[in-house]
Amino acid sequence: MDKMLRNKKAIAFFMLPAFLLFTLVLFVPIVQSVYYSFCEYSVLKPPKYIGLDNYKAILSDKTFVIALKNSMFFLVFSCVSQLIIGLFYAALLTNIEKGRNLFKNIIYLPCVLSSAALGLLWMFIFRSSFGLNHILEKIGIKDPPMWLMDTKGAIILPMWVIAFVALWQYVGQSMMLYMAQISGISKSLMEASYIDGCTKPMTFRYVTLPLIKPMVATAMSLNAIGSLKFFDLIFNMTEGGPNHKTEVLATHLYQQGFKFSKYGYASAIGVVLLILCLAVTLFINKVVKTEQYEM
Repeated sequence: MDKMLRNKKAIAFFMLPAFLLFTLVLFVPIVQSVYYSFCEYSVLKPPKYIGLDNYKAILSDKTFVIALKNSMFFLVFSCVSQLIIGLFYAALLTNIEKGRNLFKNIIYLPCVLSSAALGLLWMFIFRSSFGLNHILEKIGIKDPPMWLMDTKGAIILPMWVIAFVALWQYVGQSMMLYMAQISGISKSLMEASYIDGCTKPMTFRYVTLPLIKPMVATAMSLNAIGSLKFFDLIFNMTEGGPNHKTEVLATHLYQQGFKFSKYGYASAIGVVLLILCLAVTLFINKVVKTEQYEM
């Protein structure tokens, strides 16, 4: 085995398929998108270089500003809520014996279901004509909220509704990551903390939390990138409406690229989205400082 690891040709041979796949599926499309972002490109016109015109158009695009604000809201909400609730579920389930697998599967189940199907399901539930509002009217609430149509406030009600639906769907992913890291902590460390007089909350605060910090950084990065690329639920629940108030960067990119065939402009939005994902990931890795401990 050591001889094979020292053989550079063998290493290159085994890495070649992954490298080719990465290049063809990820790197080449990114380079093409960056090039198209500097072009005027549509179905009827081949790519024509226009410099920074697409990026200048982004600065004056009111829908882009709304989409950016909504994406940043999802970013903050997802990172904070999934960190807190995911850690709570993980700590709770690792400390119970009976029913652990049942509750773990119930919480994780929405993660493996189709986001498109769940979006349609929740859209029907929150529609004003039936679903939840019909039940509220039956129990005496005459003017139930317009869950997916209300446009009042800095962060409108439909955005909060979609954010909580996304939390319900994806919190199980964070929970599983934290549980995997917690299960790798030596029981002797826990027992030593109890012998020293620590309660379970104190043990979690001073022993468990520092040891799972690398996983916290990983989970937060995944949540941040996922929230910036958020598309399925919004498109199926509101399609960016009413009046583009629930647009996010991914839905705005889709509308410009596939509905209006502005491929160059959509590529510019995609490049901005890519830069945001990279910047947020670097920021999280910088802020959440991790240290390696023996577990």
